[in-house]
Amino acid sequence: MSSSRAKILVIDDDPDVLLLLRYTLEAEGFHPSLAGEGETALRRIEGEHPDLVLLDVMMPVMDGWAVLDGISGLSRPPRVIVVSAKSGEIDRVRAIKLGASEYVTKPFDPEALVKLVRAVLERSPAEQDRRRSEQLASLRA
Repeated sequence: MSSSRAKILVIDDDPDVLLLLRYTLEAEGFHPSLAGEGETALRRIEGEHPDLVLLDVMMPVMDGWAVLDGISGLSRPPRVIVVSAKSGEIDRVRAIKLGASEYVTKPFDPEALVKLVRAVLERSPAEQDRRRSEQLASLRA
């Protein structure tokens, strides 16, 4: 699949971040949809089957950790890039262990995030597994 045709679900409780990512992704040819909280996000993931999810972890009611845990239980989980203000190593390790492909801290460069989105979408499942193992090993070192 061409990565520029990919469906991307953006999950964040900050409307400014949602709009920034929506316009950025649309300008690059992606098909974004938005969710402002976790429960709606999980319903959209199950119904829309996005190719990739951009996920904030600090949200009220159902946080991103609960969403990531819910995603990992799906038969066809989408790839996930966590986009969070939390920059600690423990959060990065937790995200990767729960199945995230990458972890990006806020504030982020929208152009760099688009490049990362393309790279994650183009990885084969074997590359994805290898990358996750490498990330965990480097974070523990």
